Amino acid sequence: MPAPRDIALRVNGSVRTLRVEPDTPLLYVLRNDLELNGPKYGCGLGECGACTVLVDGVAARACVVPVGGIGAREVTTLEGLGDLARPDPVQQAFIDCQGAQCGYCLNGMIMTVRALLDRNPSPSEDDIRRELRGNLCRCGTHLEILASARRAVELEAARRAAGRATATSQTAEALPG
Repeated sequence: MPAPRDIALRVNGSVRTLRVEPDTPLLYVLRNDLELNGPKYGCGLGECGACTVLVDGVAARACVVPVGGIGAREVTTLEGLGDLARPDPVQQAFIDCQGAQCGYCLNGMIMTVRALLDRNPSPSEDDIRRELRGNLCRCGTHLEILASARRAVELEAARRAAGRATATSQTAEALPG
């Protein structure tokens, strides 16, 4: 086992330096050292999706990613997407559509949908189903989860349109008149 060393992690916009063994799973560091409870321990094999986080915007299974392999990449957990006052569109969609029952798979579902929308803002139903195929839900809220993902596409489109309108307005105000 490698000796513990200082590792700087960029998590949810903040840099934290921790003394850990480089082969420690990222999930353990997030939950135990940084007290971030969004990612869940499920299978420990990267198969269920409960531990999904974003690493530079790409969905990754934190239970099988060694913390020493993260380097300078940005890690985003569920806590880094939004908060109660301003939830991320995906979080809001899951609230709107009641896309959770027990909530255990919720982290993985939300983070996977967020990664999909970052890569493809207008996914088809097939794209959504294919993306979520690797995330397990044990309590059977599959229909609500799919409805939540479709709602997230709508909310994301609205957010992007609002952002474009704001940018256009600011550009027009800056032009000499």
